[in-house]
Amino acid sequence: MEFSGGARLSVRITAADVGKRVSVRTLTGPEAHPARFTDTIGVLTSWTGGVVSVTRRDGRVVRLAESSLVAGKVVPPTPARPRGMPAAGVAELTAVATRSWTAPERERIGDWLARAGGGWTRRANSAVALGEAPPDLGRLTDWYARRGMPVSLQLMTGAELLAADLDRRGWAASGHTRVMVAPLAPVADREPDERVSVGRELTARWLSGWPRAAEAPEVARQVLTAGPSVWFATATGPDGRPAAVGRCVVDGRWAGFSAVRVDPAHRRTGLATAVMAALSRAALADGASAAHLQVETDNAPAGALHTRLGFAEHHQYHYRTAP
Repeated sequence: MEFSGGARLSVRITAADVGKRVSVRTLTGPEAHPARFTDTIGVLTSWTGGVVSVTRRDGRVVRLAESSLVAGKVVPPTPARPRGMPAAGVAELTAVATRSWTAPERERIGDWLARAGGGWTRRANSAVALGEAPPDLGRLTDWYARRGMPVSLQLMTGAELLAADLDRRGWAASGHTRVMVAPLAPVADREPDERVSVGRELTARWLSGWPRAAEAPEVARQVLTAGPSVWFATATGPDGRPAAVGRCVVDGRWAGFSAVRVDPAHRRTGLATAVMAALSRAALADGASAAHLQVETDNAPAGALHTRLGFAEHHQYHYRTAP
């Protein structure tokens, strides 16, 4: 909690604090005891017309009536990094993740990388910031229009002011995702599972274990095989068919995991952990020491698995798509 029960409540923020990370408490219920309070933490993105807007790490904009504020203060810009977790900034992880999921079409427009892949996956069909300059929405809109697509921006934690501005313009939010990191060795520190094999080749067996690739086979193959050093894991079920698959891209010290899927008939048999461990051992041998992955915020089972494996949230991102 940002406000302790014995603390004296006071509003210590003003409109001059727009752009800063704040914690505010509002009275959301009747004034009769016991009062009901709601705490909101994020970047103060506007304070006009009696409405206070706070944009959270996940890009969601919370609008609060000024009259409901009972406490507010500026807080440190970023939470403390959990002990033992890899040290990295959002920019570094964004660049690494972008290289691990490379769209067939790419063009640098200012400080933003426009990506297109026939509509297959959000990441391969959105623009991502590789610098600090704001997006050139006119040029980006034209670039995507030539491909018959609306412009979509992938916005990381730290882009709350931009997210709030696009929200006011009616850009829809979607794909809220957590970026998680972990030291790699503990993920690998498990007994090898004889059901899992790891190799460099994207095989037909692997593709059959990840049905999403069938939505756009050519684009999927281009995206999945691209990257500095790519590994694929396949777990074989009792019937000889793929029961689970996973992918890992080694990029310097980083091992990026994606496309980890267990067939519904084989879930809760330890295959996801076995696939992650096998890929981690290959990545360690390939020179990596830290791991990263992405999981949508509403995917509770995947989030719980990764937490058990030692991953912790580093930052979040979401997409904003033009109306």
